[in-house]
Amino acid sequence: MKLPVVVAIPTKNEAENIAAAIRSVIGHVEAVVVVDSHSTDDTCEIARSLGAEVVPYEWDGRYPKKKQWCLDHVRPGTPWMLFLDGDERMSPELLAELRYVFSQPLKAAAFDIPLGYWFAGRRLRYGYTIVKRALLDRTRCHFPVLDDLDAPGMGEQEGHYQPVAEGGASAVRRLKSPIEHEDLDPLRTWFDRHNRYSDWEAWLEVHPRVKESIRKAKTRQGQLFHKAPLKPLTSFAYAYLYKRGFLDGLAGLDYALAMSFYRWQIGLKTRELKARQARRPA
Repeated sequence: MKLPVVVAIPTKNEAENIAAAIRSVIGHVEAVVVVDSHSTDDTCEIARSLGAEVVPYEWDGRYPKKKQWCLDHVRPGTPWMLFLDGDERMSPELLAELRYVFSQPLKAAAFDIPLGYWFAGRRLRYGYTIVKRALLDRTRCHFPVLDDLDAPGMGEQEGHYQPVAEGGASAVRRLKSPIEHEDLDPLRTWFDRHNRYSDWEAWLEVHPRVKESIRKAKTRQGQLFHKAPLKPLTSFAYAYLYKRGFLDGLAGLDYALAMSFYRWQIGLKTRELKARQARRPA
């Protein structure tokens, strides 16, 4: 039995990863749709060869952004949509859990799914707990429209916040089995990506009204971290000590340091932006 779910995979230049993502779900769901933003590599050709549908996407610089566009336009006759990034894949355990979920009446509007996170070639078992609201009833969920179009770093993609479910937290269930997040691109792409993300996060720090609207759309963990002092040190202590990232060996240390460096980047860029604002004539 195929799951009554459309899997949407937003992509741009994911040739290294896309085959594993598609193979993890093709044949198990109603449709797999790659929503591609003008890839210049073989992403689209690989996707088509594996049986996925490919839909071109071009952002007009306004809302809706890419994932909300998927909810609005990709196979709209099927209410349930699951988002996979190009460097993610569905675990067999998650497929089995979803078969059980869809075998009974559904009251939830959305499902939070843990990520099995890989870093420096190793699957992390400890450290940060990352959860993604990836499975949505599109008739009852939407991505918030925020006043961040002038912010750098994200572009066509929604930022680090969750889609909103009608009914609030009571309408969201959390699954146990993971989506595996294993990026096969060189490690420098992780740093390139997070360098852009830190631009967006720093911009939010000097636009507190927008930051507060995003905080409300984050997970509970993300909401609490907004107020944490000394974020680089807090981030490292949380991941490496409190969440026992040291049990993941060198990869656990590398990841905790990388995330701490990311928080340091945000803080440094925030101070730069505030200094520039202070120098502007009144």
